Amino acid sequence: MGHGRIDLDGTAFDLQSTLESGQTYLWWRDDGEDYDSTYGGDDWYLTTTRATDDPGVIKVRQRNGALEYRSNVDAEPVLRRRLGLDDDLPAIRASVPNAEVIQDAYDEYWGMRIVREPAFGCVISFICSAQMRVSRIHGMQQSLREAFGTAIEFEGDSYHAYPTPEQLAVATEQQLRDLSLGYRAPYVQRTAEMVADGDDPTEATGLGYEAARELLTRYVGVGDKVADCVLLFSLGYLEAVPLDTWIRTAIEEYFPDCEQGNYTDTSRAIREQLGGEYAGYTQTYLFHYLRNDGPES
Repeated sequence: MGHGRIDLDGTAFDLQSTLESGQTYLWWRDDGEDYDSTYGGDDWYLTTTRATDDPGVIKVRQRNGALEYRSNVDAEPVLRRRLGLDDDLPAIRASVPNAEVIQDAYDEYWGMRIVREPAFGCVISFICSAQMRVSRIHGMQQSLREAFGTAIEFEGDSYHAYPTPEQLAVATEQQLRDLSLGYRAPYVQRTAEMVADGDDPTEATGLGYEAARELLTRYVGVGDKVADCVLLFSLGYLEAVPLDTWIRTAIEEYFPDCEQGNYTDTSRAIREQLGGEYAGYTQTYLFHYLRNDGPES
């Protein structure tokens, strides 16, 4: 609790890339400049957490070879888990293919980690992500917090925790549409009801990868791509490769033999092409690189 510091001891870590690479919409910048600021800096990022029944606030920034944090909960274990601090990044990179575009992506954003976000918030935020700009996705999550989440006072400011399944399940479709969720409103409402009734997305943990993906598609508004996002960015399936627009572009330009005409087989082929066990890491580096710096950006 209070102020703290996690020394990185020379370990490669990049907080801004980790939190501004499309992996998560559950953190935000204290200055409101998410995705709009110059790369590099020591700005504060915020999130809320439920380490106990009472929600808490965590603020973190990267500065002078360390992560500095301020919180009203025991923040270090939460940060280590959610920011992938214990991942062996050099070993992961050593396992990936030597293709030039892959190595360029790792070079450009070396230190970016895969997040492990709370499962319910991850499911809801990626349901909201369909055909939507990142600023709008962030805005939707903040609106959900303010409308349905528990209020938290921290350091003289007021925040709202991400709503629990039970809190969000009581929302009406019209209330959600009023928050600009559009056609996603009934998906969010019904999925929240399902989780509140006991269909916990963490039940996928421990299943084989494709079985876990299939289980997650039981939620309303969750197809294969969103399920892959939840597996990768919440449940620790580092082999998962969500087939979004940028990765399909990468397949077309760099790995055309992986296109198999359907999601399941293309996913299987590109996972193997990107290194198998840690293919999701490579996917995320490629996504961030191609979106910001690649030859077609």
